[in-house]
Amino acid sequence: MQSKNFEALGLSEPLLRALREQQFETPTPIQEQSIPSLLEKCDLLGIAQTGTGKTAAFSLPILHELAEDWEPPAPKFPLSIILAPTRELAIQIGESIESLGRHLPVRHTVIFGGVSQKRQVSALQRGVDIVVATPGRLLDLMNQGHISLNHIWHFVLDEADRMLDMGFIHDVKKIIAALPKERQTLFFSATMPKTVSGLASSILHDPVRIEVTPQSTPVERIAQSVYYVPAADKNGLLTNILGDKSINKTIVFTRTKHRANRVAQQLDKAGITSAAIHGNKSQGARQKALKNFSSGEVRVLVATDIAARGIDIDNVSHVINFELPNIAEDYVHRIGRTARAGASGAAISMCDPSEQAYLRDIEKLMQQQLDVLGGQPSQDEPKPTKRGSRASPNRRAKSKRYQGKPKKSAA
Repeated sequence: MQSKNFEALGLSEPLLRALREQQFETPTPIQEQSIPSLLEKCDLLGIAQTGTGKTAAFSLPILHELAEDWEPPAPKFPLSIILAPTRELAIQIGESIESLGRHLPVRHTVIFGGVSQKRQVSALQRGVDIVVATPGRLLDLMNQGHISLNHIWHFVLDEADRMLDMGFIHDVKKIIAALPKERQTLFFSATMPKTVSGLASSILHDPVRIEVTPQSTPVERIAQSVYYVPAADKNGLLTNILGDKSINKTIVFTRTKHRANRVAQQLDKAGITSAAIHGNKSQGARQKALKNFSSGEVRVLVATDIAARGIDIDNVSHVINFELPNIAEDYVHRIGRTARAGASGAAISMCDPSEQAYLRDIEKLMQQQLDVLGGQPSQDEPKPTKRGSRASPNRRAKSKRYQGKPKKSAA
């Protein structure tokens, strides 16, 4: 049981007022454990899934310190850099900073690729205290001389495992090399494979370590089940499942962008309002789809794994895996879009014979078997390539997942 409220954590009154206005009364475990150490300017290694409140866990101490030490005239150079792997997560972090810092004179901006840099450059020229950025666009603007990291106090690397999965390791290392050695570093990751652990140990100094959930373990409030079904019958099954009107806010995951578009089109033909979101969509189209899904204007969001991390949408009742991910850990991040903020949820997967090896990897990672709602596993499944829970480097080179991942410049 949590014993503290936000007042007991030592935050300033303007921040407490913003929290009260948003009806945030009790800190989550990661907030309660991390905020006091961060206010003492310690480095932090946080192992936490999305939905645990980690954005506020790092935003509140940063806002507190910047406001406390802020003196006019405000400097034009940024004092805090927050790196996020996707534009959606960067925008979400920016919105959180906007709401939490509404009563403070702290300025922030969000920069990401896929759109014109003109407004982003203008914001930097006017002067900002906090920059939330994706690695590719930040490095572009650094190389053009629009932003300097020489004065950074706080460096936050959010969703570090996802950052490395998406191929940003070299960009991240270049950005780290441009930071001052004297700084506070906050490192967050849902999982800690060796590559992530190595990066953390290279940039953190005597960090406080906080782990609020076991690695790669989803919340227990999610009912997980599977249908064994041929690929050709998946559209009909999906339409039948969504015939239940009580399933009113659902995310459907596919492995490819093309499949996401096709599934959304099939749902629309069946009279089920939907929108697709993936890396080939423009930033405006992606934000419109998220807004319409969040507001309830569309009932189903069809997404590739780009939406599986960092997107926080309230009241998602179901996650449906139209296609199983070929990396077991991605299943955890997909189903984590439901059962947020204390609610319960359901995750339904569809498993074609060719995907049974993926299902076994998932069940091994989860240390449980999914409830079977229909069908039977095929006895004639293709013999899988030998691999662990993650694909081997050679398999990655041939995988559609890796061929279709977003380019760095589109982050």
